[in-house]
Amino acid sequence: MSKKYIAIAGNIGSGKSSLVDFLCREYKLKPFFEPNDINPFLDDFYKDMKRWAFHSQIFFLAQRFRMHKELERVPEVVVQDRTIYEDAEVFCTNLFKSGLMEKRDYRTYMDMYNAFKEQLTPPTLMIYLECSRKSLRKRIARRGRKSEKSVPDEYIKKLEVLYKKWVKGYNLSPIITISTEKYDYLEDFISRQEIEKAIKKYL
Repeated sequence: MSKKYIAIAGNIGSGKSSLVDFLCREYKLKPFFEPNDINPFLDDFYKDMKRWAFHSQIFFLAQRFRMHKELERVPEVVVQDRTIYEDAEVFCTNLFKSGLMEKRDYRTYMDMYNAFKEQLTPPTLMIYLECSRKSLRKRIARRGRKSEKSVPDEYIKKLEVLYKKWVKGYNLSPIITISTEKYDYLEDFISRQEIEKAIKKYL
């Protein structure tokens, strides 16, 4: 049997960590969370994106590659909070398109990403969480992460556009979209049943 690996993708504040927690409780999966808390460039990045964009993205690239290789070795079914794919094709691409990363830095990053990508086993299932920008802003404010307080609305909007484009072109594994517009979607019985029905066959 091939490795079973569920990936959760979505914009900042879309509910990825909450869904990871739910899946781990419900199915006893092993979680792999995104390495925000250990990125030494993140606070500086949100204060001065152009100066620190390349540094922050290279750190995330290395960490996500290391995490992906680690989860491939774990015998249990695992679930990952954000992937190396969207980090490159959404977040890094947005920085370049917004003029916050130099062309040569972006090319260097993408060369590294594509080399890493060839060595990785794609997820068994990709779950994309969709949510309105208004709700995203409320959740970002509610959870109160210091590094996220200064994130511009335009930045969130551009990520949303690229996420939709990325989801449309993603073909490495099956992908399903789940709306997380309701903040308590995981506590709602009907929503929970819909999520379980959508992913059960992949488990």
